[in-house]
Amino acid sequence: MSLAPWVSHGNHIASFGNKAVTMQPMSIRAQILLLILLPLAAVALLVVSAQRIPVPEMGRGYVLRVELSRVDRPADLPEVAGRAGLPLVVIDAGHGGHDPGASGQGYREKTIVLGLARALRDRLEEEGRVRVALTRDDDRYLVHAERVDIARRLDADLFLSIHADSAGEAAEVTGASIYTLSNKASSEAAALFAERENASDRINGTDVGAQSDVVSTILVELSQRRTQEQSDAFARLIRREAEGAIRFHPQARKSAALKVLRAPDVPSVLFESGFITNEDDARRLASPEGRARFAEVMARAIRSYFARQQES
Repeated sequence: MSLAPWVSHGNHIASFGNKAVTMQPMSIRAQILLLILLPLAAVALLVVSAQRIPVPEMGRGYVLRVELSRVDRPADLPEVAGRAGLPLVVIDAGHGGHDPGASGQGYREKTIVLGLARALRDRLEEEGRVRVALTRDDDRYLVHAERVDIARRLDADLFLSIHADSAGEAAEVTGASIYTLSNKASSEAAALFAERENASDRINGTDVGAQSDVVSTILVELSQRRTQEQSDAFARLIRREAEGAIRFHPQARKSAALKVLRAPDVPSVLFESGFITNEDDARRLASPEGRARFAEVMARAIRSYFARQQES
């Protein structure tokens, strides 16, 4: 069969064998109708034949799951070590689980501070002068309210939350800091730190540890009235006992509206052990020698604190 198309006066002329066939061009209206009907016909065919349009597999199965405590069940209480009748110190290793905290120099805050918390617990157990418990002894996530609740339910006499700070690209910033609770931050840096730490209760923009502003304000006021003096006394003792053993930030004493310090009836201090973004600080905090030095200093401050409490 031979096919030879020609165009003449707007018509299509085709030759099939020895016959010539004249074909009228398709109108624009017919072409538009065809464009509409063809996709509809294809969809109808798929429906009738029960066929399924394949969906690309890329991206499936990547779901972020965060284990949260049930709101109707409080966090499990940790084990308390020590002889009954002794004062109880609750040590809180900040962050944990999906929340790594600050990072720098190849370290993550949640790991650094858990090592410090365990070192202090072991030192206090060895001395045998207080009872001691950790809010977390593994890589689990607790919102701030749960950490405070653990201390209150255990009827703790002292609460110490341990953290490590970050200075971003300013790797030269170094030194430890001691925070106590206050409605008004002692500086802009303290306010920014409190905002960053309090934000660890947020997941996908939702505050999973939220309380109303009214309740939070009441708790802060109660804490200031009943326990601020004891918290300040403990902070001063940490500063005194650490002199010459731990390098402090030029502004070592700070205050801010930190959620983790909101227990109204438990003296509470947050200790920023150093800057994880500073090479010297990070190496010191991660080393056995650095953990031992921290535990020794903090144990002395705790002994002095309870000795003064008994005297008064």
